[in-house]
Amino acid sequence: MEENTRPRRRPHDLTGGPIARTLLLFALPVLGSNVLQSLNGSINAVWVGRFLGESALTATSNANLVLFLLLGTVFGIGMAATILVAQAVGARDLLQARRIVGTSASFFFAVSAVFAICGWIWVDAILKLLGTPPDALPLAHAYLRIIFVAVPAMNLLTFVMTILRGAGDSRTPFFFMALAVVLDMVLNPLLIRGIGPFPELGIAGSATSTLVGQTISVIAIIVLLYARKHPLRLAGADLALLRPAPKLLRIVVFKGIPMGLQMIVISVAALVLMGLVNAYGSRVAAAYGIAAQLWTYIQMPALAIGAAVSSMAAQNVGARRWDRIDRIAGAGIGFNLLLTGVLVALLFLFDRSVLGLFLTSDNAAIDIAVHINNAASWSFVLFGVTIVLFATVRATGAVTPPLIILIVSVLLIRTGFAYALRGTLGQDALWWSFPVGSITSLLLAIAYYRFGNWRSLHMVEEDRPATGLPPDTGLGIPRQRAFIEPEG
Repeated sequence: MEENTRPRRRPHDLTGGPIARTLLLFALPVLGSNVLQSLNGSINAVWVGRFLGESALTATSNANLVLFLLLGTVFGIGMAATILVAQAVGARDLLQARRIVGTSASFFFAVSAVFAICGWIWVDAILKLLGTPPDALPLAHAYLRIIFVAVPAMNLLTFVMTILRGAGDSRTPFFFMALAVVLDMVLNPLLIRGIGPFPELGIAGSATSTLVGQTISVIAIIVLLYARKHPLRLAGADLALLRPAPKLLRIVVFKGIPMGLQMIVISVAALVLMGLVNAYGSRVAAAYGIAAQLWTYIQMPALAIGAAVSSMAAQNVGARRWDRIDRIAGAGIGFNLLLTGVLVALLFLFDRSVLGLFLTSDNAAIDIAVHINNAASWSFVLFGVTIVLFATVRATGAVTPPLIILIVSVLLIRTGFAYALRGTLGQDALWWSFPVGSITSLLLAIAYYRFGNWRSLHMVEEDRPATGLPPDTGLGIPRQRAFIEPEG
């Protein structure tokens, strides 16, 4: 048992040291990974559009929507596993952390295999259900079939990276995400056009480059972890931990589902709003589409900071360092206000120049896009604060209240405002629905953070205290809250 408690190389410790500096250094590689993923998608779209035309671009757009939904279904599971691992690492219980890794890895593999097999079999039915245009259907079929083959590698790479972040390491995931992205971007044109020794695969070449990049990257990161004898690797007797533990599996699934549903809620709200935007014609839709692309980059700092706050807070919860939790949340909010605020300010100053890169020949559409940005972009600073508060309370296992808040603020208030006030405000009802939704979510998140019971929650049920121990009234530093009990 000595090897379980005093490993040769401990994971990165997020429970000590200066909070702001530690959080920033942890968040920057996460931000870099997010930027790389977005650039990868944009550059690949350029290759497909230039070499294969609009029908191929439409095919990849439809296929990527399916992929987003698939990844969304396992996103929450990965987040739940990350929080559990972070709590166990913070508690210095690495045996429990490996139990979580083993159970979660087996579940991920099983789910990924089911997705790959079912997707391969029913790819045509899925594309028809999406209403894929007839001219793009054969291309989407060829592209999506290979993407389904790539799903296990993509899910496994995502799982390994999130586990490492839970253990306090965000740099290693960044390097291997960079490897996957570079391979994908370089191989894309070579396999599409058959340049040099590479076969000409057309649109299937774009999907194949993703498959190759993700597969090589996940193999490389696993080889590195075993070569370094990472304390969370499963080797020798620990391979038995790949047999799922029912108790841990229930926690991972039931805590993960609400987090996965958050992505679904945001996606549904976006689809509803897009339908309202389309009613105003292609020019307005194009302007909104370009503005929404820019908003993706504006939100990246908040998402990276939120991921860093979640891992850092969960480790401190596991270590019972409750004196640091509020300061972690405060540092996250401060960084979000600074970084997101700077991006929004730059967009206000240079929005016409940036939008001109996308809408060079349509000044009217540029004017509309500028108006949309002026009305809505500042609200993402507020939503970034909400993301940090959500990340903090999730560190204890409070996953359902953030989902409820999103349903109310994004799905009901935001879309309801846009739909109900179109007759009064016209198009502006759509753009001002973003600040209305962001203000609502922020107020509800602050209320839950201040008055909710998230500090008394825990991911794994603990034994009752022995008779004679005083109850925890919540007035002092909480004892054992959100702490994973050691087993064995």
